[in-house]
Amino acid sequence: MRILLVLAHPLEDSFAAAVARTAREALEAAGNTVDLIDLYREDFDPRLSKAERGGYFDQPYDTSAVANLVARLKAADGLIFVFPQWWFNFPAILKGFFDRVFAPGVAFSHGAAGGRIVPQLTNIRLLYALTTTGSPWWLVRLYMGDPVRRLLKRGIAAFCSKGLSFRMLSLHDMDRATDAKRRAHLDRVRKLLSAIR
Repeated sequence: MRILLVLAHPLEDSFAAAVARTAREALEAAGNTVDLIDLYREDFDPRLSKAERGGYFDQPYDTSAVANLVARLKAADGLIFVFPQWWFNFPAILKGFFDRVFAPGVAFSHGAAGGRIVPQLTNIRLLYALTTTGSPWWLVRLYMGDPVRRLLKRGIAAFCSKGLSFRMLSLHDMDRATDAKRRAHLDRVRKLLSAIR
């Protein structure tokens, strides 16, 4: 498979960067091709411009400002996002990636009658999220309702593709995670991604 691996963390020595390296190694060892987009290192601008928002319903929608990223998305068979959850949400740079790259005519199209959207990422067969939270699992799931999982699975995945495989692997309570707990999480990442072919 051709996997688009998207990393969203500002620090090059972060645990998220270690997860992305582990993911890439496991995927390539299993025979997959990996295209890494490191949003911070590529200096991605997450701000949806006035022109982009103003032309949101134009036919065709103008994606020229992010054409390279759109081409990489369209060339992929699978998507894997690596990011921390901050304030129970995506980092702003990743939210901007969704806003600007998962655009009309790319990830979806507007239904003829308006309102409903039609999935367009028919090339995408899997969407995985490898993430961390500073909060314990019970706070994320029971109190907050696991908002990132819901947004990815019920929103982005369901509205942009049909029948894809969705998985989310999270290391909770990251701020207090021991080295052993971090290594065990990297082993889980390696095992999960080694099965992708």
